[in-house]
Amino acid sequence: MGIDVDVIFKIAGVGIIVAFLVTILDQAGKKEYSQWVVLIGFIYILFQVATIVNDLFQKIKSVFLFNG
Repeated sequence: MGIDVDVIFKIAGVGIIVAFLVTILDQAGKKEYSQWVVLIGFIYILFQVATIVNDLFQKIKSVFLFNG
């Protein structure tokens, strides 16, 4: 019933990569690009979480037999 550990590691990995890229881009004076990297990373994580929530709702529907 628990969440897969792989998903947690994916989210953490994306966060680390985004933080690394933002730091490098900020030091290079590319503030606009670093903001885009943050936005793209956020959207990717948002889709990952949306998939998890969708799976949760599908399991809830199957428990209460609302599959019709």
